[in-house]
Formats: sequence, structure tokens, C-alpha cells
Amino acid sequence: MKKQLINYETLLKITEVISHSKDPEEVILMTVESIKSALDVKGCALFLINRKTDELELGASYGLSDEYINKGPISAMRSISQSLKDGPVAIYDVSDDPRIQYPKEAEKEGIASILSVPIVAGGKTIGAMRVYTSQHWEFTLEDVNFVQALAYMAGMAINMARHYKGFKSSIDVLKGMKDLKTAA
Repeated sequence: MKKQLINYETLLKITEVISHSKDPEEVILMTVESIKSALDVKGCALFLINRKTDELELGASYGLSDEYINKGPISAMRSISQSLKDGPVAIYDVSDDPRIQYPKEAEKEGIASILSVPIVAGGKTIGAMRVYTSQHWEFTLEDVNFVQALAYMAGMAINMARHYKGFKSSIDVLKGMKDLKTAA
């Protein structure tokens, strides 16, 4: 019961941040921090797909070392790519799984298990939320659903921020046109 209460409190906190913030960086940082704390895991990271390079680029992380975060480019096609197409993927032992792109670095970081879930916005997968544990972890359906819900919320926040930014620049263009007409 305590875990469910923590999860609901976390969902409420993230929803509140999304509803008040126009800054997607604030939302995704709060999301990864909240997942790490609520599940009491080693770390959490949010990656966005760079469509030009087919790499996953870090949006935010919490609980992971700079050395691990900067280990090298992460291929969207090699690194747990199944989670970007088919949904959540839980890896019990990262040292012995071919879907892990950097197994030695994960072992050095003290990572035993990873949960990867897609981040979806506007019906398209735009990235992945990854949860890292320091002990082998059998992720429960409740764990997966909780992380997936927060990944969906992060996707909505990113999408809303992109729309807001586009809307704001459209308004700025219109204001500029009005100023030109007024000056003429």
C-alpha cells in the first residue's frame, strides 16, 4: 500500500509540474528524479531520438555518473531498440544481454538491470525512459505501468512545449508584421 501511495503522490506531483510549467526541461528532470526516488533505484534517464543520426540523445538523468552518461553515442537501432517499437522491455542481467550496447560500462557503473519504455508524443515514439537498478530486479507490472505512465506524461509535456514554442514564434512573426505595417 505504501508503494502505491508513493506512486500516486509522484503522479500528482508530475501532473502539477506539467500543468504549471512551459519548460520541458524542468518537467523531464522532475520526472527522472521522481522515478528514481519512488522506485528507490540507482538511476533514471530520459532519451530523445535524433532522427538525423538515429541516436538517442540524453534529455535528463538522475543518479548516474557523468562518466556513464558520456560513455559514447547510443544507437536507437542497437541499444534496447525493441522498446522503441514494441513497448516496455525489462532486462534482468545487463552483463549477459545482447541488447545492451555498452555492457562493460554498465557493469563498471554498477548497473544490474534496466527497464526501458518508449516515450510517445502525438502518436509517434520520440524517445525512451530508462530505469537502472544496482541489483538484479524483476520489474513488476506495477513498476512498468508506473514508469510508462510517467513516460507518456513526459511525452505530452515535450509535445505541449514544442507546440507552445511554435505558437509563440508565430505570434512574434505576426507582431513583427504588424510593427512593419504601423511603421509604413
